[in-house]
Amino acid sequence: MVDPIKLQFLGAYAGVTGSKTLVEFHKQKLLIDCGLFQGPAELRQLNWSNLPVEAASIHAVVLTHAHLDHVGYLPRLYNQGFRGPIYCSEGTYELAQIILMDSAHLEEELADYAERSRYSNHENPKPLFSVHDAESVLKLFQAKPRDQWLNIGQGISLRYRRAGHIIGASITQLMFTADQSSKTFTFTGDIGHTRSMILKAPEAVLDTDVLVIESTYGNRLHSREDCCHEFGQHLKRALDRGGVVVIPAFAVGRSQEVIYMIGYLERAGLIPKVPVILDSPMGEKALEVFFSREEDQIIGSSFLSDPDSFFPKKFEISQTTDQSMLATMMDGPAIVVSASGMLSGGRVLHHLKKRLSDARNMLIFTGYQAEGSKGRFLQDNSGSLKTLRIHHVEVELAAEVVTLDNLSSHADYEDMILWLRKFQSQPSQVLVNHGNPEAQKAWAQRIEKELGWQATPAVQEQVWTF
Repeated sequence: MVDPIKLQFLGAYAGVTGSKTLVEFHKQKLLIDCGLFQGPAELRQLNWSNLPVEAASIHAVVLTHAHLDHVGYLPRLYNQGFRGPIYCSEGTYELAQIILMDSAHLEEELADYAERSRYSNHENPKPLFSVHDAESVLKLFQAKPRDQWLNIGQGISLRYRRAGHIIGASITQLMFTADQSSKTFTFTGDIGHTRSMILKAPEAVLDTDVLVIESTYGNRLHSREDCCHEFGQHLKRALDRGGVVVIPAFAVGRSQEVIYMIGYLERAGLIPKVPVILDSPMGEKALEVFFSREEDQIIGSSFLSDPDSFFPKKFEISQTTDQSMLATMMDGPAIVVSASGMLSGGRVLHHLKKRLSDARNMLIFTGYQAEGSKGRFLQDNSGSLKTLRIHHVEVELAAEVVTLDNLSSHADYEDMILWLRKFQSQPSQVLVNHGNPEAQKAWAQRIEKELGWQATPAVQEQVWTF
């Protein structure tokens, strides 16, 4: 090919947030994902910076899935002048509407609170982006079907394959064609596995020239014990002692799986039927999207006509703030599923503030806890911590803290090796992103050792030319 293909990582190069990969071909710029940095303050501060490339010069954005660390920067990009199309799967579009609007409302509320309480260092604190920015950028979305090559630029085609991570999540392939020759680049985004009770596994990819693959669990192996059975054992232990189980769960993905598993365990007689509260407005909306996207489900939509086949017997949704506060005060035994999944904010903190001081209660982590997050801090130090700071108050830590890695929606290194073995030809280059440096390095080394493929960890803003 005469025209080179250039690739830069503008995010997710030394961690699991802020996913943004710039691809240039034939004077066209594409951005693969456009996510927010999350975690400690120094990372979040990066969200206030403009991209190192003119937003208006970006031809299009291509999304792998709708989690905030992959789509959350889009309103900022719009604010900087981007007006091109945003390509995604149909499920991703439905979830992105929920996530971006919820995030925008939260940003405006935080800015308003900062101004009223005067806790901000800024005289006139502003939201990272506004509801208007979110509404505007959503008008640029173009939802596309999977498993078809679609022309999205001069010599550029796009194809989506199911990734199995959340509803709509898609392995993203770009084909670049010039002078009757072509090269294919494949971006896994966040990739799932075969152990979900509700989501189909990732689809195989048979060949690619360049592969960009995540490494969230590139150096870790999930337990192969039946996750539902293990989950049920923990739940029963807490419920039998009259405790309240608080489950921080990502509103998109984990909440739906956790709710289904609780109902399954009840119907199997493995746990008692107790009140189960979903205290997450976004989680409620994500449930509706989940029901509508049969192409990603194992269980189909039979539960729409028979809710008893999905939901726990005493399932409720806290829709208002008052209902949420009542849920924090109810007696056990009970189960509360709430966001955020990494304890970075949201209603779950009110539940923990109320529940952590009682040894009968239990906190169950069901998803990845990023470095620097409150969830990771508690996860790593629960055995030695006596208190946890929540809303500027030190809360006694007496409740049992449990982590279930095998409930994560991310593949571990064994899952990913099995997926890679389905390739019929070897990529010329594998680039490893979306993981902490240790995970990236370990995963790249494992790919080279087990498959003999050349694999290189992502480096901040280094330009790869192909």
